[in-house]
Amino acid sequence: MIAAHAPAEAAIEKVFVNVNPQSTLALGQARGTAICAAVIAGLPVAEYTALQVKQSVVGKGHAQKEQVQHMVRRLLALPGNPSPDAADALACAICHAHGGRLGSLSMTNLRMKRGRLV
Repeated sequence: MIAAHAPAEAAIEKVFVNVNPQSTLALGQARGTAICAAVIAGLPVAEYTALQVKQSVVGKGHAQKEQVQHMVRRLLALPGNPSPDAADALACAICHAHGGRLGSLSMTNLRMKRGRLV
């Protein structure tokens, strides 16, 4: 995906413990793989909590999945609601594009630490 689309940077949602330990482990492995691939490709990686992503897209940190889907659809003028997983990924990208934890589009205050933006 990185080679095909040549992004300038990557944004990944931080994972917290879920109810199902197997799902948490699988998600952590997938997240680690994505971070490694981005860092190997020389991309800076920004990480956001689910609260930050939802706050950025919906305006409420404890929004429901349906609310995130609806706002992603509205913000990107999509013809229909994306799947819940696609909506989460797009919401993370929107959060990053809006400056994420910075609150602006400027990323000049960030520095790299082990390939990640901090």
